[in-house]
Amino acid sequence: MPRMPDPQPQRLALGLSYRGSAYRGWQSQPGGGGVQDHVEAALGQFAAQPIRTRCAGRTDAGVHALNQVLHFDAPVQRDDFSWVRGTNRYLAQDIAVQWCRPVAADFDARRSALGRRYRYLLLQSAVRPALEQGLSGWTFRPLDGEAMRAAAALLLGEHDFSSFRAAECQARSPVKTMRAIDIRQRGAYWRFDFDASAFLHHMVRNLMGCLIAVGEGRQPAGWMAEVLAARSRDAAAPTFMADGLYFVGPYYDPRHALPEHVPAMDWLP
Repeated sequence: MPRMPDPQPQRLALGLSYRGSAYRGWQSQPGGGGVQDHVEAALGQFAAQPIRTRCAGRTDAGVHALNQVLHFDAPVQRDDFSWVRGTNRYLAQDIAVQWCRPVAADFDARRSALGRRYRYLLLQSAVRPALEQGLSGWTFRPLDGEAMRAAAALLLGEHDFSSFRAAECQARSPVKTMRAIDIRQRGAYWRFDFDASAFLHHMVRNLMGCLIAVGEGRQPAGWMAEVLAARSRDAAAPTFMADGLYFVGPYYDPRHALPEHVPAMDWLP
């Protein structure tokens, strides 16, 4: 009897939440300090075979993720929820798979994304955070919300964001489309939501540095247009702390039927 061909690996997408404080960013690192190292090791233990992943957006050291999306070609057949619970069994407490869905063979977590969202949580208080340490940024000066919103409005649309780009950024082009920036306050906390086609390395943290400079009255709202037009990192404010930055996640064509909301999104103010 002729041997039946081996079945083709099934491509799966996973949603992942993690606290980035203990890691050197998403990307695999020599010595295993990246979130990717831990996730691939856990997947490999569950599947009893090596697994390589590709993510929607590589977060920096100290940056958190609410719904990071990655894909891989599964070398074994398992139920969707088995991948969730089985992989989580081998992960540290600050990383957790939230969901698993089968996707088409041509799905790519990075290239198939239509856009990405980031959120920054900022504490405005005379005293530094304690319980929120590592999970929230901090400023001790009062902020002017209307001034920050006026400055943020100047960033909407397609622009060259070179002024907000880290020197080590590997993106092919600094031109991105900023679709929305929402700034709101709840008690002592400010929440900044960014929605764009894609983001450059340190882009959100550099935008935050400039928005806070405007909010604190150190710069007028119109200064943001000057920084943008300069296309030079030297024109912008210093990079703000990573602590309060969250990769909310990517979004895709509805035909992929991938979740855009996970419980981790509900606890932020």
